[in-house]
Amino acid sequence: MYVSFASHCRQQYAGDYEILFGVSCMDDPSVAAVEQLKAEFPQVAIRLVLCPEVLGTNGKVSNLAQMAPQASFAHILINDSDIKVSPRYLERAMAPFADANVGMVTALYRGRAHGTMGSKMEALGISTDFAAGVLTARKLEGGIRFGLGSTLAVSREGLDAIGGLAPLADYLADDYELGARIAGKGYRVELMDEVVETTIPAYSSRQFLAHQLRWARGMRDARKMGYAGVLFTFGLPWAILNVIAGGASLSSLALLSLLCAARVTLALAVGVGVVGDMRVLRDLWLLPVRDMIALFVWAWSYAGNTITWRDQTFVLKDGRMQRVSLGK
Repeated sequence: MYVSFASHCRQQYAGDYEILFGVSCMDDPSVAAVEQLKAEFPQVAIRLVLCPEVLGTNGKVSNLAQMAPQASFAHILINDSDIKVSPRYLERAMAPFADANVGMVTALYRGRAHGTMGSKMEALGISTDFAAGVLTARKLEGGIRFGLGSTLAVSREGLDAIGGLAPLADYLADDYELGARIAGKGYRVELMDEVVETTIPAYSSRQFLAHQLRWARGMRDARKMGYAGVLFTFGLPWAILNVIAGGASLSSLALLSLLCAARVTLALAVGVGVVGDMRVLRDLWLLPVRDMIALFVWAWSYAGNTITWRDQTFVLKDGRMQRVSLGK
């Protein structure tokens, strides 16, 4: 976390900027990291904002809604505490706002895995599947109409047009919802010219599946029709199942070979060529396993509406989270 924080303090940016950190209580472990940042980077305007109110079930958005009025500038850039950026990150994020029609700038990201198989498969999926989906949506829809939590840079004008952040305080996919609402007001959402990096925890198999399920059900509720269509994108898993069902016939093996080549080409083109994740080369052999699990998670996402987030259980309804009481 501290390395990610510090990367934001090393910006080569011609204008003025400040960094705000929000905590719901002063006992938060990140408070010590913020104080350390202030000592290490005295030239950067760093402020810690106490956010004591609970505005909804999404604690992150609840904090952000209380932080936003404290921000001093005409643009606000939001990202998660595990995002590591380059020294030119802020410059690249702000560049598209030269066009007044741009209301949000967001960023692709790659994952840095840590040790476990679950961590490696999640990072592989981000670089070779999720990023490809974002680029496909941009192509098919004539532009991006959603945001990615890795970077949510917004203009004050665009944020005010949607009523601020408070209305999102119960949404699971708040990043998607923020971008969709800004796009709905006629603003453009642009991808910035930088891929940032997020840290993937050392997930156990159970933690990996729980996180994938939460992610899947969040996307299912946010983009119902588009998510249903994802079924037809699992080329490699369907080809493997076809080989099994066809008794390893020549035609089924030929189809599997074609789809393996297509899947590897996509993984290399997007994962390495666009996202710049060289670890894709190391973990390429995991693609069939990862894609089979992804098909299973897709099907499983329709089996219920509950998710687990930060050790709490919620029910999802139209994208909003409702807390499940312990007695139920």
